[in-house]
Amino acid sequence: MKSIARCGWVPEGKPDYTEYHDNEWGIPVHDDRKLFEMLVLEGAQAGLSWYTILRRREGYRKAFKNFDPPKVAKMSDAELEKVLASADIIKNRLKVFSTRKNAQVFLAIQKEFGSFDVYVWGFVDGKPKLNRPKTMKDVPAKSAISDALSKDLKKRGMSFVGSTIMYAYMQAVGLVNDHFAGCFKAPK
Repeated sequence: MKSIARCGWVPEGKPDYTEYHDNEWGIPVHDDRKLFEMLVLEGAQAGLSWYTILRRREGYRKAFKNFDPPKVAKMSDAELEKVLASADIIKNRLKVFSTRKNAQVFLAIQKEFGSFDVYVWGFVDGKPKLNRPKTMKDVPAKSAISDALSKDLKKRGMSFVGSTIMYAYMQAVGLVNDHFAGCFKAPK
């Protein structure tokens, strides 16, 4: 039986990683709650492997109220300290506490633009940027668009939204499609 061709970064023997690649990564997301979830998870991933965060995703969902921005924005210091004590997430005080502030900024963006979806997709004129990299060497760590998105989010008060993190975010929510040429998910 012939196996399905996937991007070279998808490891064999990790079905959760394969599931993420096949059914999420690079697929356009327009749901604000999901956009917030991926913003939090990509920020949590900074300095770590994506698989480290992916394996703890359910823990993050539990800790951050299923990524409901209004609920996260109102989390108390005591609630955030409890999150830090959880074994289900990465224990990084700056990242955990920034989640509340980022939720507050997220809500302000929703109010200004009508939705976070309208705001973030405006950076790509509403259409995914389609790339066809052959290998990891062909995939940039950041781009002019991720630079602009990062700069704007930082100006608004968000943390853990550097350009490299924002490029990974853009890939995750489908603003950019970097599925390798030859991958069954590559843009046609």
